[in-house]
Amino acid sequence: MTETLSTLNSYIWSNALVYLCLAAGIFFSVRTRFAQIRLFKDMLRLIWRGSSSEQGISSFQALAVSLAGRVGAGNIVGVATAIAFGGPGALFWMWGMAFLGASTSFVECTLGQIYKTRDAVTGEYRGGPAFYFRQALAHTRGRGFFKVYAWIFALVTLIACGILMPNIQANSISDSMHNAWGVEKWVVGTITAALLGFVIIGGVKRIAAFASIVVPAMATVYIVLALIVVLINAGDVPEVIRLVFSSAFGADAAFGAIIGSAIMWGVKRGIYSNEAGQGTGPHAAAAAEVSHPAKQGLVQSFAVYIDTLFVCSATGFLILATGAYRVFNDEAEAGGVMAEGGGLPIHVPGQEEVGSGYVQHGFDTIWAGAGASFVAISLAFFCFTTIVAYYYMAEVNLRFMLGEKAKLYIRPLRSTVGENLQILLQAVILASVVYGAIATAKDAWTLGDIGVGTMAWLNLLGIFVIQGPALKALRDYERQRKAGVDPVFRPQELGIQGATFWETYTGPPSREQKVPLG
Repeated sequence: MTETLSTLNSYIWSNALVYLCLAAGIFFSVRTRFAQIRLFKDMLRLIWRGSSSEQGISSFQALAVSLAGRVGAGNIVGVATAIAFGGPGALFWMWGMAFLGASTSFVECTLGQIYKTRDAVTGEYRGGPAFYFRQALAHTRGRGFFKVYAWIFALVTLIACGILMPNIQANSISDSMHNAWGVEKWVVGTITAALLGFVIIGGVKRIAAFASIVVPAMATVYIVLALIVVLINAGDVPEVIRLVFSSAFGADAAFGAIIGSAIMWGVKRGIYSNEAGQGTGPHAAAAAEVSHPAKQGLVQSFAVYIDTLFVCSATGFLILATGAYRVFNDEAEAGGVMAEGGGLPIHVPGQEEVGSGYVQHGFDTIWAGAGASFVAISLAFFCFTTIVAYYYMAEVNLRFMLGEKAKLYIRPLRSTVGENLQILLQAVILASVVYGAIATAKDAWTLGDIGVGTMAWLNLLGIFVIQGPALKALRDYERQRKAGVDPVFRPQELGIQGATFWETYTGPPSREQKVPLG
């Protein structure tokens, strides 16, 4: 089974997907006229504007939910893995993927807002790729195909977020705690599942409240302490920067032969970490209460920067500045103990496993004995909030698959089925957490990569087709900002069809109301 999954993963994560991710970032950067740079000030301003309502959460809470999904094992274990198999240059390609991916994130998250709906049961806002695939072309001859396409994406996301991807997060928690304190992995998995059950039963409001407190606090503490370690090793920083850039383009003597691996692993782990183009961000974006979709699209673009340029960079510099890494020619070498001097340069003891151990070793160079504990605690918070976000996305897509029309015809039966399926989903994700905690790291990451890659394929190909409304929304937002008014979205005026929520949106009392531009 392991070999079968590895083979499937190699097909999904072939060079074609890497090129598709890079091409999408470049294409949408050009189409948005590099909005990720031009509108950076707006990104910062919009994070703090707006408030929650009975139906939706605030822009900041949506950002926090999105970051809960983005900031996880990928920021610590993923960075270490990328360096292990792609060399230091993989960090550069993670940066590049973040810069380009910010534009992709804008497009997908703006689409998520444009085509959001109100849940028939809870009244809360729901949205995501399945919704915009179904709605964007609902009035065209191709609507039948995209209805099926939307349902397929919902099913894939349900499986990926409910079964496959939680494995990585749970495995990272249990592995780091076992390394730090010797706790049995099944015990960690069981406790994590119990805590998860308490949080997800509260719905999106509790998830948003939990994420808006935990994620910013933990991310800040982690970044600050990682930077302290880097500053203590400040004399090595210029060499680290030189190493990252030289090995990224094959100019370094030691790592020049693996430039292809640097790009592959940088993009692969960059996508897993910042999730741009993967299709997860639009779920959180759609839940926000805003007056214009482009507002939340810009906020979610900034989430990509926070994830990669801040948290991942802190991890990368920590590992490289302290020399707490090894680089392997392939995964087979990493599976066993290498002979001294074998393969590429060795910087940590042979028994050091690829993953959280690299980061723990890096912290230990400054705070002997404390590094393992700090990383274990950081991963516990990061990965737990990510699993919570995964559950939310899985639930949104389950509700999408149940459908609204069926509830109207056989509502009592459908309601019962829906409730039972939701309970089943909760049980499945809790079981996935326990399994992931005791599984090998290789199996956990293989399952997660299959989920991430499949979602990315479907989402990226889809938004290439239906990108138009997001670009129209961007131009409309900029036009209204230039006129000095608080942008309000009117899809009919832009010729956008299928945005049923916004067609009845009343907005503020006066569209022409002047607001400070800040």
